Amino acid sequence: MAEAVVELLERAARRETPLEELRALRLAVHAVPPTALRARLSDDHLGALFALLSVNDREQVSACVSILERLLQALDPVYVIQNLREELQKGLFHPDDSVKILTISQVGRIVENSEAVAEILNSPELLRQIINCIGGEKIAVAKEAIKSLSRIAQTQDGLEALFVSSLLSDLKNVMATNDIVRYRVYELIVEISAVSTDSLNYCANSGLISELIGELTGDDVLVRATCIEMVTSLAHTPHGRQYLAQQGVIDKISNIIVGAESDPFSSFYLPGFVKFFGNLAVVDSPQQICERYPVFMEKVFEMAESHDPTMIGVAVDTLGILASNVEGKQVLEKTRGRFQKLLSRIGHQAKNAPTELRLRCLDAISSLLFLPPEQQTEDLLRMTESWFTSLSSQPLELFRSISTQPFPDLHCGALRVFTAIANQPWAQKLMLDSPGFVEYIVDRSVEPDKASKDAKYELVKALVNSQTIAEVFGNQYYLRLRAYLREGPYYVKAVSTTAVEGAE
Repeated sequence: MAEAVVELLERAARRETPLEELRALRLAVHAVPPTALRARLSDDHLGALFALLSVNDREQVSACVSILERLLQALDPVYVIQNLREELQKGLFHPDDSVKILTISQVGRIVENSEAVAEILNSPELLRQIINCIGGEKIAVAKEAIKSLSRIAQTQDGLEALFVSSLLSDLKNVMATNDIVRYRVYELIVEISAVSTDSLNYCANSGLISELIGELTGDDVLVRATCIEMVTSLAHTPHGRQYLAQQGVIDKISNIIVGAESDPFSSFYLPGFVKFFGNLAVVDSPQQICERYPVFMEKVFEMAESHDPTMIGVAVDTLGILASNVEGKQVLEKTRGRFQKLLSRIGHQAKNAPTELRLRCLDAISSLLFLPPEQQTEDLLRMTESWFTSLSSQPLELFRSISTQPFPDLHCGALRVFTAIANQPWAQKLMLDSPGFVEYIVDRSVEPDKASKDAKYELVKALVNSQTIAEVFGNQYYLRLRAYLREGPYYVKAVSTTAVEGAE
């Protein structure tokens, strides 16, 4: 097969390659491991394939791109940049986006190689054109360019090339294309900043982070809504949070939430600002964030108590994020009666709201109620039990009724709630005391699809792995659950048939 590939490549090098042969070559190169071709490839072969890209024939270009993707994998990145620099340069100007993506992805490979990256950094024209690709119409081209530039910035030399040279002007020039492109550059800056304190310093010194923060705290409500997502990404790293705190950005966001009361357009940006604090609380300290910025918790409760499904959804998501660790749960517990009332409202929404909001409520309830075994103190178990009973007058029946509805997403959402409480003794007792509940758990016939079978299996696994299950459920049910776990999620019991003489 490798011989056939080389023969077809020879024909391509002599420009004797009709479209049919290119199709055959595409099939052949994908049938041979790239390593088997490495020693047989020459500059002429590759140069000929790149030359065939200049024809105004979409199918020919598509075939050549597919072949080159495969062949270039076989080559050392140092070889690619040293011998195909001109071809890569031309590829970035090609009118077909698939050629641009091929070229930029090769640059991405090259910059991951410590020897080859220096060659790229010594090719400012190549880098300049990749920066220009961020401004391309096709999002796929822009994303590939962002990915490659982000990789380039992984090294000190790469940071110097991007931020302490004329390329910074190119970056700022491409931002002026339009709002969408400007946000793409911000996305790149945030991605680079997340790597290390050093990377963040280069980005900050470029002035681009200050521009982003200026837009976040400016008057355009739609711009705020877009920028807060990027600032939230920046807050995911300790050095990012420290920078935002030092620049007073977190205080500014808190003040904007306070001022949102009198802003008729606050619904555009408020969800993102509340999510920002929710994420900040989880990666930092829920107690410290909620104590320092009380407006955050107040706004979450207000949104959850409102009649706007969008606001309720964001509030429910945020409560789920906040309750993903024990400290966050304890912060919620301190609000006492107000949170208990809110749980009743969330339970009501899980049953009656439109499907998307019901799913978000079920996911939040799972997060609120889950307790890892090592954190199951008497106080915390009492707390989760009281939260569960606050959801509805008959919470177990509520989720069981949702789990029997013919909507896979809701069915799985309800099963995840049961899985969240499955390792807690109070929940196991409730399950045992509910008529037919254990039979429902081990009944495989009620799971219509793969996602449902997987969700049920996770519930069984959570029960079996609990240290209290054998004692609470008793030996008979425990052994049935063990058997279910052993047989796996997709087990089907064999049904024997008996032939009857004379039957049709």
